[in-house]
Amino acid sequence: MTIPRLLVVDDDTDMCAMMVGWLQRNGFFVAGVQDGAGVVQQMAAGRVDLILLDVMLGDESGLRICQQLRQEHDVPIIMVSALSADDNRMAGYRSGADDYIAKPFNPDLLVARVRAVLRRTRRAASLAYRRQARVYRFAGWRFDTREGSAHAPGGYQVALSARERQLLQVFLANPEIPLSREEIAEAMDVPGEGAEPAEGRAIDMLVGRLRSKIEDAPKDPVLIRTARGVGYVLACPVEADA
Repeated sequence: MTIPRLLVVDDDTDMCAMMVGWLQRNGFFVAGVQDGAGVVQQMAAGRVDLILLDVMLGDESGLRICQQLRQEHDVPIIMVSALSADDNRMAGYRSGADDYIAKPFNPDLLVARVRAVLRRTRRAASLAYRRQARVYRFAGWRFDTREGSAHAPGGYQVALSARERQLLQVFLANPEIPLSREEIAEAMDVPGEGAEPAEGRAIDMLVGRLRSKIEDAPKDPVLIRTARGVGYVLACPVEADA
């Protein structure tokens, strides 16, 4: 598995060194810089998976740097600042930040927030990439997104409703990743189906209908399994063809 590469941007050398050291001890590759020029150099030098960016960098504004990065890069950004008021946080989010951490902070909390943002962005990247696929193959099944057709391992076609097709595609875009009901509802977008897909019980019912069509034993599912305390997971590998 690729080790995430992080960039810490803070003009306080002691704080920068502390953050770099702690993140390195928790399994990340980490570089530290003190200003916007350092950010530009690091971004040009190679892959950066996440940036921890201080709001106040001497004469420079971390918010401005964040805005500039957003014009050219999709890299996740966590703003770090001693300014913790709600309006400061909102300014950070408006500039394009994915998260906002107020100083002083618990170093373990910092690591947890970094991992959470990396998980979210990886899921989003996976979903965006796999949504471009035309054909998915899983457990002997073949699902063609353009035709909206699902063929079982025996070769026969199984009819799916628009909502069932969209739900299946959400699972196929995130194989072997537990998804909450809220994540499933947010990812679903079925044109012409009226209201946004409901969360909670409505998702459970929709999963039940899809199971009845693709599972050999819907009451003992092996493909779409319940992830206790989370939601549901497609418990098999998926191949996606562009």
